[in-house]
Amino acid sequence: MTKAILFDISGVLYIDGQPIPGAVELIMMLRQHSVPMRFVTNTSRSTCQSVFDELIRMGFDIKPEEVFTAPVAMKSLCQAKGYRPFCLIHPDLMPEFSDLDQSRPNAVIVTDAADLFNYEQLNHAFSLLMDGAVLLGIGRNRYFKSVGRLQLDAGPFIQALEYAADVKAQIIGKPDTRFFHEAVSSLNVRPDEVIMIGDDVAADVIGAIDAGLQACLVRTGKFLPQDEAKAKASNALIANSVVEAVNQAFDLDF
Repeated sequence: MTKAILFDISGVLYIDGQPIPGAVELIMMLRQHSVPMRFVTNTSRSTCQSVFDELIRMGFDIKPEEVFTAPVAMKSLCQAKGYRPFCLIHPDLMPEFSDLDQSRPNAVIVTDAADLFNYEQLNHAFSLLMDGAVLLGIGRNRYFKSVGRLQLDAGPFIQALEYAADVKAQIIGKPDTRFFHEAVSSLNVRPDEVIMIGDDVAADVIGAIDAGLQACLVRTGKFLPQDEAKAKASNALIANSVVEAVNQAFDLDF
């Protein structure tokens, strides 16, 4: 039985700053029915506060504590482990890590860094890894969709550094099982009672199922037709939109 929902955000609730039709009303109805929800994302270009502010601007009825981002989980790990990171990240994300000690780095954090993925920055990260720094990545996403086209995400660059320095990155974010379980832990339900709704068949759908959750792939955002076969092979639901996904999961008509 489905009792709670994890929502991916970009590509599922909105695209390029515009809500998916019916998504705002859907969240409002779920709130009225007291359905526990978390909004989970591997976003590499926004702080957690920025993600929340953007959702509020679009009219979504959410609470700050319901937003669960990979960068916040990454920061918590650095604080717990005493990591002093070299941050190869997007400029818009830098405030999230600004209060960490970044002198004499003993770790390398890689997110979607956009134009900062240049030779100088990547080579510096490589040098630190060769000197023993640990490699930390936010997701292995290959691409994301923005302004109507697919664009490279952090995954290919993380893999390049792994190959060059002969190291293995610790991934914080989807599809890591620990990330899903951390998000579920605050919902007071079992993982198998939670459905993850996302547009990324690998990170959202297969990752959630591997973590013991239910999952639904939506045909919005970065969805590609060839993703359906992978979703079906994992026994995931497939829906045209987030509204249809919730209706399927709860057998309701929101």
